[in-house]
Amino acid sequence: MQFAYVLPGWEGFAADRRVLRDAISREHGLRVPTGCYYLVDTGNTNCEGFLAPFRGQRYHFNEWRQGHRPRNNELFNLRHASARNVIERCFSLLKIQWAILRSLSFYFVRVHNRIIIACCLLHNFIRREIAFDPMEDQLNETDVDNPNEDGDHISEIQTSNVWSNWRKELATEMFNE
Repeated sequence: MQFAYVLPGWEGFAADRRVLRDAISREHGLRVPTGCYYLVDTGNTNCEGFLAPFRGQRYHFNEWRQGHRPRNNELFNLRHASARNVIERCFSLLKIQWAILRSLSFYFVRVHNRIIIACCLLHNFIRREIAFDPMEDQLNETDVDNPNEDGDHISEIQTSNVWSNWRKELATEMFNE
């Protein structure tokens, strides 16, 4: 689990969509590696480089355990949520490793932002240099590859029928496995 892009400075209550728009609009902002995509939540649009779950489609573990077979979109959303949980675990691991991130900060915002970036860089360095991180093992999760920095420049986020169709095909492929 490594951080591919970090944009500190936003308040915790800022809408994800707004933060994403800011990240891609910056001069040296978020780039999507060619042939890859980032997972986003339902508050964002399913578009080139950003894959959102199906809206209004829930997944029901209890029904599946009772023998009911999930539908394409349900299975897709389950796997999408599972992959997004890896991201949440990355943040949990970061807070476990760096106590300064667990408490209120009395530093100036600029300094605090640099602290966050430094912690993320140290986290990535440790992941590259140490094959087995006992803290990560505590989270009992698998690795996420760190995509390269080169990629497509996406300057705006708009709904894309191509990406929506690709998401449907991916959901069907998952279902048929």
